Formats: sequence, C-alpha cells, structure tokens
Amino acid sequence: MAARQPRSVAWPAARVRVATVEIHGLTATEEVVGTVRTRLHATVEAKVVGRIESLTVAPGQTVRQGQVLATLDARETQARLDSTKAVLDQAARDLERMARLLKDGAATPSELEAVQSRHRVAVALMSEMETLLGHTRVVAPFDGVITRKVVGVGDLAIPGRPLVEIEDPTQLRFEADVPESLIDQISSGARLPVRIASRTDSIEGVVVEMAPVAEAVSRTYRVTLDLPV
Repeated sequence: MAARQPRSVAWPAARVRVATVEIHGLTATEEVVGTVRTRLHATVEAKVVGRIESLTVAPGQTVRQGQVLATLDARETQARLDSTKAVLDQAARDLERMARLLKDGAATPSELEAVQSRHRVAVALMSEMETLLGHTRVVAPFDGVITRKVVGVGDLAIPGRPLVEIEDPTQLRFEADVPESLIDQISSGARLPVRIASRTDSIEGVVVEMAPVAEAVSRTYRVTLDLPV
C-alpha cells in the first residue's frame, strides 16, 4: 500500500521591514530637595552706642542703598566733636605761632616738632569724632527689602545687637544637601535644572559653591547654585 503524500499548504505572504540596530544611552536623574535663598542678606547693626531717635522703615518696605534706616541720639558725640574742634583750632594757632618764632630764631626745631605732633594728634582725633558722628545715621548697605525689624524707637542701640534685617530679592540662590554618592557627578560651574513649586517650568542654575567636606551625620555636601534674575 503506497504512503500518502503530505499536502502542501500555501502560507500568506508576510511583509517585513529592515531596521538598523542602534545603541542609545539612558540618562539617569536624581532629585534633591533644597531651599531658595537670597544671595544678599544683611543684619544691620549700629556701630556706636546710642538711643534710637527714629526708625523710618518697616518689614516689607523697599529701600535703596544709602537710605537712612535709623537715627541715633548724637548729642554726646556732637559735644565731643565740638570739643575736639576747639583743640584742633588751638593746635593750628600754636603751630602757626611756633613757625614764626622758629623763623625769627626764637624757637628751636625740636619745639616746632612737638607742636606739629600735637597738631597731628588733634587732626586724627577730629577725623575719628566726625566718623563717630556719621555712625549715628544707620543706612542700608544695598538695595533690598526689609524682612525683619528687631528694635523700636527709644531702644538702646549697641554694636552687635541687630536693628533690622534686609535682603535683595532680585538675586537668588538655591542651596541643597547632595548625598555623598552623587557629589562626584557635580562640578563647579555646572548648569543644573531647578524646579520651583511656584513655577510650571524649570530654570537653570549654575553651581557656584560646593562644600569641601561632607556633613558628619548625614554624609551630604552643601551645594549652592546661582539662579537667573
């Protein structure tokens, strides 16, 4: 009995497409939470002791560089300045008289030198008193906004005790604590994207500061980026 031959099946034609195999790298990203701060921040203090006579600013107020923020009682300093001016005037007259005497041969060079020394001391003391009087007017160190007022009129201003705090909101920085495992991937001058909650798009910051050592407990490095205006 002859064996049955298998029937041939006609398979439908398949459409194929040739593609080139390419290698693409995947960019890995890590997110680090940080804080946006102002680049310029100052705690304004008085340089001399004095009772506050006026305080012309309040939190939230915009000020300009050189604007008077507070005025201190200057009566004692003014009195010392007037006394010093009288001493200087007398020293100037003595110097002029001694110069004439030396020219006439009635004085010695050593006597003139002693009068000149007293005159120089009086000039230096006068300059010091004028500087102290200028310090009774406390001015803004830069353009900015008053963020905090610590004292009030009638309080005693003392060097080292804050009067007001001021910040410049037009110059911002982003500070973040970067894990030790990521710090090698960051370098000074690098441009990194920063996302802020109040904005829908990201902005580009430039790395300007990197802590040279890690914080002992968290093992993180403080990295600071300048943000565009």
